[in-house]
Amino acid sequence: MTDTGADTLTHTMTDTMTDTMTDTTQTEVLIVSDAARATVKEIRSQEDDAEALGLRVEITGAKGVDYTYDLSLEPLAETAADDHLHEKDGLTVIVPALSVPLLAGATLDLPANAAQGGLVIRNPNRPNPLGDFGQLELSGDAADKVRTLLEQRINPALASHGGFAELVGVEGERAFVTMGGGCQGCAMSAATLREGISKAIRDAIPEITEVVDTTDHEQGANPYYT
Repeated sequence: MTDTGADTLTHTMTDTMTDTMTDTTQTEVLIVSDAARATVKEIRSQEDDAEALGLRVEITGAKGVDYTYDLSLEPLAETAADDHLHEKDGLTVIVPALSVPLLAGATLDLPANAAQGGLVIRNPNRPNPLGDFGQLELSGDAADKVRTLLEQRINPALASHGGFAELVGVEGERAFVTMGGGCQGCAMSAATLREGISKAIRDAIPEITEVVDTTDHEQGANPYYT
C-alpha cells in the first residue's frame, strides 16, 4: 500500500513481509488514533491467526515534499531484530529501523472527510525535495558559499525542472534567494525553496540562519515541473 503525506491510503492491508523477532517494550514512534486502531483491527480480524499479526508501516520513498508509505499486516514472529515495535490496546505497530526517525511524531488516523475512506498519515517530517547533496567544500564569505552551493549542488537538481535558483544578496544572517526559469510560477517552487533549498543552505552554511524567498511566484510563462 503506497501513498503520500496526508493522502488517503485506500488499499487493503493484507500483504505480509519477512524478518525476525519482536520487542513490544519500546516507546511509540507512530501515534495511532483510536479510530485508526479499530479500523486496522477490524481488517486484521479477517485474516487467519489475526492476533499474531502486527501493522508494519514503512517509508518507501518521497514524492515532492511528502514521503510515500507502505502499510501491511506482518506476522510478529517474522519481524527483524532492528524493527521498532510498540504494542497498545491489542495492536502492535512495526516500524523498520530506517523509517523510525522519519516517522517520529507522525499520526495514523482516519481522514477528516469520513466519506473519503481508508487511512491517512499526518507526518510533520518532510523529505528534501532536491535529494541528498553530499559533502561540498565551501570557502569565502557567506555570499560566496551560498553561490557555490547553488551552482554546484542545487541548480543541477533544478535543471531537470527547467529552473534555477540565484542569490540576490546576503544581509547579516539572512540570504535572499530567487527562483527562475521553469521554477518561477511552478506550484511546487515555493515548497522546494522552503523545504529543500532553505534547509540545504542553513545546514551547509551555519552563519546563514534565514533564507528569504524573493521569487515572484505569480509570474512565469509556461512553468514546467516533472
